[in-house]
Amino acid sequence: MSSSAASSLVTPTLKPLLGIGLMTAAMMVLPGIDVLAKFLGAAGLPILVVVWARALFGTILVVPLVVRSAGLAGLRPQNLRYHIARAFLLYSSTWLFFSALKYLPIADAMAIFFINPLIVTLLAALVLRERVGPKRWAAVAVGFIGTLIIIRPGMVEMNQGTLLALAAGVSVGSYFVMTHARAGRDDANVLTFHTSLIGTLAMTAMLPMAWQMPDATQWLMLIALGLIATTGHLLITFAYKQAEASLLAPLAFVEIIMAVFFGWWFFAELPDRWTILGVAILISSAIYISLRTRKVAKAQAQG
Repeated sequence: MSSSAASSLVTPTLKPLLGIGLMTAAMMVLPGIDVLAKFLGAAGLPILVVVWARALFGTILVVPLVVRSAGLAGLRPQNLRYHIARAFLLYSSTWLFFSALKYLPIADAMAIFFINPLIVTLLAALVLRERVGPKRWAAVAVGFIGTLIIIRPGMVEMNQGTLLALAAGVSVGSYFVMTHARAGRDDANVLTFHTSLIGTLAMTAMLPMAWQMPDATQWLMLIALGLIATTGHLLITFAYKQAEASLLAPLAFVEIIMAVFFGWWFFAELPDRWTILGVAILISSAIYISLRTRKVAKAQAQG
Protein backbone atom coordinates (compact mmCIF):
# COMPACT_ATOMS: atom_id res chain seq x y z
CA MET A 1 0.00 0.00 0.00
CA SER A 2 1.31 3.19 -1.05
CA SER A 3 0.74 5.81 -3.73
CA SER A 4 2.14 8.83 -5.52
CA ALA A 5 4.08 11.30 -3.45
CA ALA A 6 4.32 15.02 -3.23
CA SER A 7 3.39 16.12 -6.71
CA SER A 8 3.78 19.75 -5.79
CA LEU A 9 7.26 19.52 -4.24
CA VAL A 10 10.26 19.60 -6.55
CA THR A 11 13.90 18.51 -6.22
CA PRO A 12 16.67 18.81 -8.81
CA THR A 13 16.58 16.09 -11.42
CA LEU A 14 19.53 13.71 -11.18
CA LYS A 15 18.73 10.57 -13.17
CA PRO A 16 15.07 10.82 -14.20
CA LEU A 17 14.91 7.53 -16.13
CA LEU A 18 16.32 5.67 -13.13
CA GLY A 19 13.83 7.42 -10.87
CA ILE A 20 10.96 6.42 -13.17
CA GLY A 21 12.15 2.81 -13.22
CA LEU A 22 12.46 2.65 -9.42
CA MET A 23 9.04 4.22 -8.88
CA THR A 24 7.39 1.91 -11.41
CA ALA A 25 8.94 -1.13 -9.75
CA ALA A 26 7.68 0.04 -6.36
CA MET A 27 4.15 0.55 -7.66
CA MET A 28 4.13 -2.93 -9.19
CA VAL A 29 5.15 -4.77 -6.02
CA LEU A 30 3.38 -2.79 -3.30
CA PRO A 31 -0.16 -4.10 -4.02
CA GLY A 32 1.19 -7.48 -2.95
CA ILE A 33 1.00 -6.11 0.61
CA ASP A 34 -2.74 -5.59 0.22
CA VAL A 35 -3.28 -9.14 -1.03
CA LEU A 36 -1.47 -10.62 1.96
CA ALA A 37 -3.19 -8.26 4.41
CA LYS A 38 -6.61 -9.16 3.00
CA PHE A 39 -5.87 -12.90 3.28
CA LEU A 40 -4.64 -12.48 6.86
CA GLY A 41 -7.59 -10.30 7.86
CA ALA A 42 -10.04 -12.78 6.35
CA ALA A 43 -8.35 -15.52 8.39
CA GLY A 44 -9.17 -13.59 11.56
CA LEU A 45 -5.69 -12.32 12.44
CA PRO A 46 -6.02 -8.93 14.21
CA ILE A 47 -4.98 -5.96 12.07
CA LEU A 48 -2.69 -4.73 14.84
CA VAL A 49 -0.70 -7.98 14.63
CA VAL A 50 -0.41 -7.63 10.84
CA VAL A 51 0.81 -4.03 11.04
CA TRP A 52 3.20 -4.90 13.88
CA ALA A 53 4.74 -7.72 11.82
CA ARG A 54 5.04 -5.42 8.82
CA ALA A 55 7.04 -2.98 10.96
CA LEU A 56 9.09 -5.65 12.77
CA PHE A 57 10.26 -7.54 9.70
CA GLY A 58 10.82 -4.28 7.88
CA THR A 59 13.14 -3.17 10.67
CA ILE A 60 15.07 -6.45 10.68
CA LEU A 61 15.44 -6.55 6.91
CA VAL A 62 16.82 -3.05 6.59
CA VAL A 63 19.45 -3.24 9.38
CA PRO A 64 22.19 -4.72 7.14
CA LEU A 65 21.54 -2.02 4.56
CA VAL A 66 21.87 0.71 7.19
CA VAL A 67 25.16 -0.66 8.52
CA ARG A 68 26.52 -1.02 5.00
CA SER A 69 25.63 2.49 3.89
CA ALA A 70 26.04 4.49 7.10
CA GLY A 71 27.86 2.25 9.57
CA LEU A 72 26.76 1.65 13.14
CA ALA A 73 26.22 5.38 13.54
CA GLY A 74 23.26 5.05 11.20
CA LEU A 75 21.43 3.04 13.85
CA ARG A 76 21.35 6.06 16.15
CA PRO A 77 18.43 8.35 15.30
CA GLN A 78 18.92 12.00 14.43
CA ASN A 79 15.98 14.39 14.52
CA LEU A 80 13.88 11.98 16.60
CA ARG A 81 10.70 14.05 16.41
CA TYR A 82 10.76 13.86 12.63
CA HIS A 83 11.11 10.07 12.68
CA ILE A 84 8.31 9.69 15.24
CA ALA A 85 5.94 11.84 13.19
CA ARG A 86 6.83 9.99 9.99
CA ALA A 87 6.33 6.60 11.65
CA PHE A 88 2.98 7.67 13.10
CA LEU A 89 1.70 8.79 9.71
CA LEU A 90 2.92 5.70 7.84
CA TYR A 91 1.65 3.10 10.29
CA SER A 92 -1.61 4.92 10.93
CA SER A 93 -2.16 4.83 7.18
CA THR A 94 -1.21 1.15 7.06
CA TRP A 95 -3.58 0.22 9.88
CA LEU A 96 -6.42 2.25 8.36
CA PHE A 97 -5.95 0.77 4.90
CA PHE A 98 -5.63 -2.83 6.10
CA SER A 99 -8.80 -2.30 8.12
CA ALA A 100 -10.57 -0.95 5.02
CA LEU A 101 -9.69 -4.16 3.15
CA LYS A 102 -11.97 -6.09 5.51
CA TYR A 103 -14.95 -4.21 4.03
CA LEU A 104 -13.93 -3.27 0.48
CA PRO A 105 -12.41 -4.96 -2.57
CA ILE A 106 -8.74 -4.12 -3.06
CA ALA A 107 -9.36 -2.03 -6.17
CA ASP A 108 -12.14 0.02 -4.52
CA ALA A 109 -10.07 0.68 -1.41
CA MET A 110 -7.08 1.68 -3.54
CA ALA A 111 -9.23 3.96 -5.68
CA ILE A 112 -10.45 5.85 -2.61
CA PHE A 113 -6.96 5.84 -1.12
CA PHE A 114 -5.72 7.55 -4.30
CA ILE A 115 -7.06 10.82 -2.93
CA ASN A 116 -3.61 11.27 -1.41
CA PRO A 117 -2.02 13.23 -4.34
CA LEU A 118 -4.77 15.82 -3.87
CA ILE A 119 -4.07 15.92 -0.14
CA VAL A 120 -0.39 16.54 -0.92
CA THR A 121 -1.27 19.56 -3.05
CA LEU A 122 -3.52 20.94 -0.30
CA LEU A 123 -0.82 20.47 2.32
CA ALA A 124 1.77 22.11 0.11
CA ALA A 125 -0.40 25.21 -0.03
CA LEU A 126 -1.81 25.27 3.50
CA VAL A 127 1.11 23.96 5.55
CA LEU A 128 4.23 24.62 3.48
CA ARG A 129 2.84 27.91 2.13
CA GLU A 130 3.63 26.91 -1.44
CA ARG A 131 1.82 28.98 -4.03
CA VAL A 132 -0.77 26.89 -5.89
CA GLY A 133 -2.33 28.66 -8.85
CA PRO A 134 -5.98 28.55 -9.96
CA LYS A 135 -5.33 25.85 -12.58
CA ARG A 136 -3.97 23.45 -10.00
CA TRP A 137 -6.79 24.29 -7.59
CA ALA A 138 -9.22 23.49 -10.39
CA ALA A 139 -7.47 20.17 -10.93
CA VAL A 140 -7.77 19.41 -7.21
CA ALA A 141 -11.50 20.17 -7.38
CA VAL A 142 -11.90 17.85 -10.38
CA GLY A 143 -10.00 15.17 -8.49
CA PHE A 144 -12.38 15.43 -5.56
CA ILE A 145 -15.27 15.04 -8.00
CA GLY A 146 -13.61 11.80 -9.11
CA THR A 147 -13.48 10.69 -5.48
CA LEU A 148 -17.18 11.46 -5.05
CA ILE A 149 -17.98 9.39 -8.14
CA ILE A 150 -16.13 6.46 -6.61
CA ILE A 151 -17.83 6.81 -3.22
CA ARG A 152 -21.23 7.96 -4.57
CA PRO A 153 -22.60 9.21 -1.22
CA GLY A 154 -26.36 8.89 -1.04
CA MET A 155 -26.45 6.58 -4.05
CA VAL A 156 -24.76 3.52 -2.55
CA GLU A 157 -24.42 2.48 1.05
CA MET A 158 -21.23 3.92 2.52
CA ASN A 159 -19.65 1.42 4.88
CA GLN A 160 -16.86 2.09 7.32
CA GLY A 161 -14.33 0.74 4.83
CA THR A 162 -14.85 3.87 2.73
CA LEU A 163 -14.07 6.18 5.64
CA LEU A 164 -11.07 4.09 6.63
CA ALA A 165 -9.64 4.23 3.10
CA LEU A 166 -10.19 8.00 2.97
CA ALA A 167 -8.42 8.48 6.30
CA ALA A 168 -5.56 6.27 5.08
CA GLY A 169 -5.16 8.47 1.99
CA VAL A 170 -4.99 11.62 4.10
CA SER A 171 -2.41 10.06 6.42
CA VAL A 172 -0.13 8.75 3.69
CA GLY A 173 -0.35 12.06 1.81
CA SER A 174 1.08 13.73 4.89
CA TYR A 175 3.73 11.01 5.13
CA PHE A 176 4.82 11.59 1.53
CA VAL A 177 5.21 15.32 2.13
CA MET A 178 7.50 14.64 5.08
CA THR A 179 9.46 11.98 3.18
CA HIS A 180 10.12 14.19 0.20
CA ALA A 181 11.04 17.17 2.36
CA ARG A 182 14.15 15.34 3.60
CA ALA A 183 14.77 12.78 0.85
CA GLY A 184 17.81 14.62 -0.43
CA ARG A 185 19.38 15.02 3.02
CA ASP A 186 18.91 11.60 4.66
CA ASP A 187 20.20 8.20 3.63
CA ALA A 188 17.23 6.20 2.34
CA ASN A 189 18.16 3.12 4.36
CA VAL A 190 18.55 5.11 7.57
CA LEU A 191 15.25 6.89 6.99
CA THR A 192 13.41 3.61 6.43
CA PHE A 193 15.09 1.91 9.41
CA HIS A 194 14.14 4.54 11.98
CA THR A 195 10.57 4.78 10.72
CA SER A 196 10.20 1.00 10.97
CA LEU A 197 11.93 0.79 14.37
CA ILE A 198 9.75 3.45 15.96
CA GLY A 199 6.63 1.84 14.49
CA THR A 200 7.72 -1.55 15.84
CA LEU A 201 8.34 -0.23 19.35
CA ALA A 202 5.02 1.62 19.47
CA MET A 203 2.98 -1.35 18.28
CA THR A 204 4.84 -3.84 20.46
CA ALA A 205 3.62 -1.81 23.43
CA MET A 206 0.04 -2.16 22.13
CA LEU A 207 0.23 -5.87 21.25
CA PRO A 208 -1.21 -7.17 24.55
CA MET A 209 -4.53 -5.57 23.56
CA ALA A 210 -4.96 -7.77 20.48
CA TRP A 211 -2.33 -10.53 20.43
CA GLN A 212 -3.15 -13.73 18.57
CA MET A 213 -0.42 -16.24 17.71
CA PRO A 214 -0.16 -16.65 13.92
CA ASP A 215 0.15 -20.19 12.57
CA ALA A 216 3.10 -21.28 10.41
CA THR A 217 1.51 -20.20 7.13
CA GLN A 218 0.52 -16.85 8.56
CA TRP A 219 4.06 -16.25 9.81
CA LEU A 220 5.38 -16.85 6.30
CA MET A 221 2.82 -14.43 4.91
CA LEU A 222 3.76 -11.82 7.51
CA ILE A 223 7.46 -12.15 6.66
CA ALA A 224 6.64 -11.80 2.95
CA LEU A 225 4.51 -8.74 3.72
CA GLY A 226 7.40 -7.11 5.58
CA LEU A 227 9.80 -7.90 2.74
CA ILE A 228 7.52 -6.45 0.08
CA ALA A 229 6.73 -3.35 2.13
CA THR A 230 10.37 -2.61 2.94
CA THR A 231 11.49 -3.16 -0.64
CA GLY A 232 8.70 -0.99 -2.02
CA HIS A 233 9.30 1.93 0.28
CA LEU A 234 13.05 1.80 -0.23
CA LEU A 235 12.44 1.95 -3.97
CA ILE A 236 10.20 4.99 -3.49
CA THR A 237 12.78 6.77 -1.34
CA PHE A 238 15.55 6.04 -3.84
CA ALA A 239 13.29 7.20 -6.68
CA TYR A 240 12.80 10.61 -5.06
CA LYS A 241 16.56 11.05 -4.88
CA GLN A 242 16.84 10.54 -8.64
CA ALA A 243 13.91 12.46 -10.12
CA GLU A 244 11.48 15.28 -9.50
CA ALA A 245 8.38 14.43 -7.50
CA SER A 246 6.25 15.99 -10.23
CA LEU A 247 7.74 13.54 -12.73
CA LEU A 248 7.15 10.51 -10.51
CA ALA A 249 3.66 11.29 -9.16
CA PRO A 250 1.68 10.16 -12.24
CA LEU A 251 3.23 6.70 -11.97
CA ALA A 252 0.82 5.99 -9.13
CA PHE A 253 -1.62 4.78 -11.78
CA VAL A 254 0.58 1.68 -12.08
CA GLU A 255 -0.30 0.76 -8.50
CA ILE A 256 -4.02 1.01 -9.22
CA ILE A 257 -3.69 -1.16 -12.31
CA MET A 258 -1.81 -3.78 -10.32
CA ALA A 259 -4.36 -3.57 -7.50
CA VAL A 260 -7.16 -4.27 -9.97
CA PHE A 261 -5.22 -7.20 -11.43
CA PHE A 262 -4.38 -8.70 -8.03
CA GLY A 263 -7.95 -8.24 -6.81
CA TRP A 264 -9.26 -10.07 -9.86
CA TRP A 265 -6.59 -12.80 -9.74
CA PHE A 266 -6.79 -13.64 -6.04
CA PHE A 267 -10.32 -12.64 -5.02
CA ALA A 268 -12.35 -12.47 -8.26
CA GLU A 269 -13.00 -8.77 -7.56
CA LEU A 270 -13.50 -6.21 -10.31
CA PRO A 271 -14.43 -2.52 -9.91
CA ASP A 272 -17.70 -1.33 -11.39
CA ARG A 273 -17.87 1.21 -14.22
CA TRP A 274 -18.42 4.15 -11.86
CA THR A 275 -15.30 3.32 -9.89
CA ILE A 276 -13.33 3.04 -13.12
CA LEU A 277 -14.65 6.45 -14.22
CA GLY A 278 -13.77 8.01 -10.86
CA VAL A 279 -10.28 6.53 -10.95
CA ALA A 280 -9.75 7.84 -14.49
CA ILE A 281 -10.71 11.35 -13.32
CA LEU A 282 -8.43 11.09 -10.28
CA ILE A 283 -5.48 9.91 -12.36
CA SER A 284 -6.03 12.66 -14.94
CA SER A 285 -6.19 15.24 -12.17
CA ALA A 286 -2.98 13.96 -10.54
CA ILE A 287 -1.12 13.91 -13.84
CA TYR A 288 -2.23 17.45 -14.67
CA ILE A 289 -1.18 18.71 -11.23
CA SER A 290 2.23 17.08 -11.65
CA LEU A 291 2.82 18.47 -15.14
CA ARG A 292 1.59 21.92 -14.15
CA THR A 293 3.81 21.94 -11.06
CA ARG A 294 6.82 20.97 -13.12
CA LYS A 295 6.11 23.70 -15.67
CA VAL A 296 5.71 26.36 -12.98
CA ALA A 297 8.92 25.23 -11.22
CA LYS A 298 10.92 25.41 -14.43
CA ALA A 299 9.55 28.85 -15.23
CA GLN A 300 10.51 30.09 -11.78
CA ALA A 301 13.99 28.61 -12.11
CA GLN A 302 14.54 30.29 -15.46
CA GLY A 303 13.08 33.58 -14.28
